[in-house]
Order: sequence, then C-alpha cells, then structure tokens
Amino acid sequence: MIIALLIGRGGSKGLPNKNVLPILRRPMMSYPLLAAKYSKNIDEIFVSTDSKKIKKVAKNHGAKIIKRPHSLATSTATVEEVLYHGYKFLEKRFNNIEYIVVLMCNAVMVLPKTIDMGIKILNNNNKFDSAVTVSDYNMFTPTRARKIGKDGSLKPFIPFDKFKFKIDSNRQKKDNVYFHDCGASIVRPKCLKNIKKGLLPQKWMGKKIYPLLQSGGLDIDYSYELPIAESWLKEKGFTAKKLPYGKNKL
Repeated sequence: MIIALLIGRGGSKGLPNKNVLPILRRPMMSYPLLAAKYSKNIDEIFVSTDSKKIKKVAKNHGAKIIKRPHSLATSTATVEEVLYHGYKFLEKRFNNIEYIVVLMCNAVMVLPKTIDMGIKILNNNNKFDSAVTVSDYNMFTPTRARKIGKDGSLKPFIPFDKFKFKIDSNRQKKDNVYFHDCGASIVRPKCLKNIKKGLLPQKWMGKKIYPLLQSGGLDIDYSYELPIAESWLKEKGFTAKKLPYGKNKL
C-alpha cells in the first residue's frame, strides 16, 4: 500500500488562500493531486487540512480528507507535527503501508514520473529512508548569507572567524547547493513514526536521503512566485486545457 499525503491549511497570511489560487486555470493544489493521481504506484490519496476550500478541491480529485485539528492549523504548527498527525491517522486504518508520498498544496513542481522514480529507487535500495525532490540554488549558498547586526549593518550569517579553512562564496567554484523544493518526499513509514530522530532540517525524511534532482522547484509563499511556477509548468507541457500525462483535460 502506497499512500499520498498532501498537506495544506487555509490560514495563510503571506498569500491568502494560496493553495487554491489559480495557475493555468487550475487551483494550485491540483498539480500535486494530479501527480499523485497519475502515478503508477499510489493506491490512496489523503489531504490533511482545516479548509473547506481545500477539502472541496481534494474531493473533486477523488482524495480523502484528514481533518486537521485547530492546534495544527496555525502559523506556529510545524510540518513535522502535521505529518506525524497524518501518519497516526493512516496507521490506524492501514496495516500494510509501504511508503507515504508527502506532498504540499503550495508546491506545484512535481510530476507522476518523478514520484514513480523515487518509489523505484527505494524498492531497489533498502539503505535509503526516503527519496526527495531537490533543486540546485547555488546563488543561495550559505556562504553568501547575511544578517542584520545590532548596529543595523549587514553581517555574515555564518561566523567565518571561527573557521580555519578558506571561504569562497563564488557559486561557480563550489559544489552545487541543493534545497528540498517540496515537490515530493517518498518516505518509509518509519521516518514518520520516528520523526524526532530524523535528520535536520526536515526530520520527516529520515537519515539516509536520496536526491531526486529537479531544477527551479519551490513552494509558493509569495505572489511573485506564481509566474515562476506557471513558467515551470508550461516548460513541462502544461496548458490551461491539457496535461503532459494521462488523458485529463480541463
């Protein structure tokens, strides 16, 4: 049994109702739902939410609802807490879960073939706890990060004076810097069961993580990211009426 678990709440402040905002005439959250629906391996799709609007879109795609308690639908609730709640819900209903595919309502950059590739990799290699999508963002290498100091001026975010090795912030001379782009995380149930033991910063991935390489992926939190997501989708073959997979049309 392979289950997709999509998470999204209704109270976003930065970009209100972001999870159902239209991109190419579809609600944003439709894209991860469609990726799960057209995966060759996913058996069930569940959506954890507190939002009536999100529930409506989820049901239109045949997904089932996990009612998220108010305490987990606030801006202070962590993703780990939400996923653990979802896992406990699923654990009570299924005793043969092989993988859980974690998806985000505000992350449209995910394709069925990517999910299926992650599942195949985990099937063939037991040493990995999970397989997750990542995108390279070399311009955001930690060595370039800064913070505002007490005197109001910019300071290095990393305390370089404590390091003895040479620091080079040129993005073209360093190894690629990868960020989990929230497209998909295919995880073994033990990752969520023992979520507190996972590797920081995203503990739900377990400790041994396989990278599913993408480019330009992100989770949408600001209005300026909407055209970026639309551009990515168009590049992959999406239009307002067609999908690059299956027979679905809108």
